[in-house]
Amino acid sequence: MSDQHNLVLLTFPDAAGWPAAFAEAQHLPGLRMAAALERDGDGVLEVKDTFTRGAGVATVGSGLLGGLVGLLGGPVGVLLGFAAGAALGNAAEEHSATEAGAALIVLSPRVPDGGALVALEVREASPGPADELAAEHGATVERIDEHAFTEQVRAAERKAEEQREAEQKAGEA
Repeated sequence: MSDQHNLVLLTFPDAAGWPAAFAEAQHLPGLRMAAALERDGDGVLEVKDTFTRGAGVATVGSGLLGGLVGLLGGPVGVLLGFAAGAALGNAAEEHSATEAGAALIVLSPRVPDGGALVALEVREASPGPADELAAEHGATVERIDEHAFTEQVRAAERKAEEQREAEQKAGEA
């Protein structure tokens, strides 16, 4: 069976159950990113924790590569090459973080009052490990194909942009 790239949602009716599951989820095979959202009894939503496997690798790797290229220019070239490479790598990571923020906004209605949601971006060879984690911690599981979810996020972004443009036009009138 080939790996399935999914967004796995673990929903907790009680907010107390998510921290242990979140910590264990970081060791799931194929996990790329995780985020925990919690809604209090008054309906206020908060991002409680996030995890990204390999965070910072793009920034450091690009910086090192830039530094190696900069060797051609001597010591100053190494410094400038490292700085330029790190800036490009950081820009790539920042873009990824922005996309993750938009995804959390799309997921926010799924967080129950007084409960929590742990969202896992994972390449699954089998649903077993995530299902076992959910069962152990009293969560329900929902899977969304990564491509389908990406389209949901893009549709929400388009709708927000259209609304922003309409508000600007109304403000100009």
